[in-house]
Amino acid sequence: MFMKRRNLLATVAIAALSGIAGLPATAQERVVNVYNWSDYIDDSILSDFTKETGIKVVYDVFDANETLEAKLLTGGTGYDVVVPTNTFLQRQIAAGVYQKLDKSKLPNLKNMWDMISERMEPFDPGNEYSINYMWGTVGIGYNKAKVKEALGTDEIDSWKVIFDPANAEKLKDCGINMLDSPTDIIPVTLAYLGENPDSHDPADVAKAEEALVKVRPFVRKFHSSEFINGLANGDICIAIGWSGDIFQSRDRAVEAGNGVDVGYVIPKEGTQMWFDQMAIPADAPHVEEAHEFLNYMMRPEVIAKASTYIHYANGNKASQAVLDPEIVSDPTIYPDEATLKKLFTNTTLDAKTQRLFTRTWTKIVTGQ
Repeated sequence: MFMKRRNLLATVAIAALSGIAGLPATAQERVVNVYNWSDYIDDSILSDFTKETGIKVVYDVFDANETLEAKLLTGGTGYDVVVPTNTFLQRQIAAGVYQKLDKSKLPNLKNMWDMISERMEPFDPGNEYSINYMWGTVGIGYNKAKVKEALGTDEIDSWKVIFDPANAEKLKDCGINMLDSPTDIIPVTLAYLGENPDSHDPADVAKAEEALVKVRPFVRKFHSSEFINGLANGDICIAIGWSGDIFQSRDRAVEAGNGVDVGYVIPKEGTQMWFDQMAIPADAPHVEEAHEFLNYMMRPEVIAKASTYIHYANGNKASQAVLDPEIVSDPTIYPDEATLKKLFTNTTLDAKTQRLFTRTWTKIVTGQ
């Protein structure tokens, strides 16, 4: 559906002219079809790629891993490059929906960060199928003035600020939002409780459920994107969200000049580290162009431009030399070694545990 359709008669006419007059046939347009998260790239990167290579970028967006996964498992998406999160990538590799990368066509792999590649090993052994685009953390975004007014302190360094019912009740009126994502919220709740955040044990999941049910009456909304504007506009005062989204809230508040000062914290108990990976579907129609696009994205100056635009860390070590100093030196974006040791990853859920998480989450969100 991404290829231009030409009128059959025109095609026949061109072919006839080519055959009779010796005219060359029209060259097929080169294209790469990309499916990525919304608000996740500087558009000038795409236009610059086209100017340099002549390859047109058809760029579509999604806002949930489940949406991407449904398309991939159905097959025939027409996409050449997609960007799943690590835990989804792992089970999609097992399902055979990706092709191995031809690393001979990716010389810029030399720019990638060993630390990120090593942490991706459990999900993509040998990094055979994917390349890191961005990575980040799940943490707490908050309106500094409103939270201080509600709690009487500006020392926000623990999940306790939300998961302790006494605190949550005080924050109720100014507004609490949480990600609508059990695979993010249940693990960080377990971290707060001192349990294994990667536990699939029903008894541990029940402990997380119990803790979340206690604060459920004080949560205004479970949503995975509305908190961005909610924080920026001062409509809510605190949210559990993805790091880069909260940085977007902070920047939007500054641009609006509304006096809202948004902070972000990685709680001392630790939090989830996630990776968004670029991969090529097994049935991608433009494999050569896909590799050219991936190699282009691994240029230090290109991926640095993307990070500057969205305020996420990337997995390209060489890009740090050209990144905006305010970004690369921000410990909430690029955590120091001590904080990195507190970051955990979560393994893919098997079908049984996925159903458990889904049932548990439904109870929490509906309050029933």
